Amino acid sequence: MAESMRGMRLGSQSMESDRNVEYSPRQRVLFRCPAEHEFTLTFSEGAELPFTWECKSCSKTAARLEDGEFVADPKELPDGPRTHYDMLLERRSREELEELLQEVLGDMRARRKAGKLIA
Repeated sequence: MAESMRGMRLGSQSMESDRNVEYSPRQRVLFRCPAEHEFTLTFSEGAELPFTWECKSCSKTAARLEDGEFVADPKELPDGPRTHYDMLLERRSREELEELLQEVLGDMRARRKAGKLIA
């Protein structure tokens, strides 16, 4: 066995070659961070592309670029937290809210007129 392995460094070199190897289709994606660092990553052609990636230089969050423009995440939430009023508008229309307001104000005025305290 020692005769067949003479001159070979085991584990340091691969016996495989790149001949007849077909690589999967790939695409290169450009990212830019707030510090203006640009870098390119390679993804498989069918992969779902991320909207952000950590910058290799400064560790800030970099955004994906397409044709020189930033790509916005459609699932991204609007700036700031949702308020109670925002959630209310998701459940009812403005007309319904106006109707409810008038109804509650009418009840309050009737109780005040009768001398009852508002609870």
